[in-house]
Amino acid sequence: MTETITPINDLIKAVEKADSASSLFLAVSNLAKVRSPRAIPTLIEVLGFNNPGAAVAATEGLIALGETAITSLLENVDDYNYGARAWAIRVFAGIGDPRGLDLLLKAASSDFSLSVRRAATKGLGSITWDKMTSENLSQAQQRVLDTLLITAQDGEWVVRYATVVSLTNLYVAMDNQGMKNTIRQTLINLQDDEEIAIKTRSKLARKTVAEK
Repeated sequence: MTETITPINDLIKAVEKADSASSLFLAVSNLAKVRSPRAIPTLIEVLGFNNPGAAVAATEGLIALGETAITSLLENVDDYNYGARAWAIRVFAGIGDPRGLDLLLKAASSDFSLSVRRAATKGLGSITWDKMTSENLSQAQQRVLDTLLITAQDGEWVVRYATVVSLTNLYVAMDNQGMKNTIRQTLINLQDDEEIAIKTRSKLARKTVAEK
């Protein structure tokens, strides 16, 4: 039997007409699955709804669309809606496009929500550096390192754990020996962290950087 493909306009209308949390989640999930650039404005709008399930579906859909969604996200980040901004940070972190770097840096170092700081910190280790011009690369990587040195002192262990992962990824991605030395020393220091998970992850990271 041939599968019926619902037109994108009907999927968007279903999101707009959803009258319950469950129907909204289902409509957003269906819209996200088609991975159409035409869905981007609606998915971004959903990030501002008070519906975590729908926001997760929209976030996953935007991440799947990748860099196609970045420009619209940057133009529509709502500074007055914390929830929408927090979900947008997760999208930027998931895509890793350098155009979202400023938002990730700010969120990782100063957002009051530990989940947002964790997502942004993790995202700093997933930047696609080959999309950045060579003249801006070194300065941008230095900014990321400076921010990760801040998140390494975060009061929440999940943020510090994300820092270890991102420091490792940054080390592998860069060529600057001075910054590499700083990363190695930071990973050594983190082996003394009070959390066993961070001790273990830092030791693993040390082995990784020793091989590079």
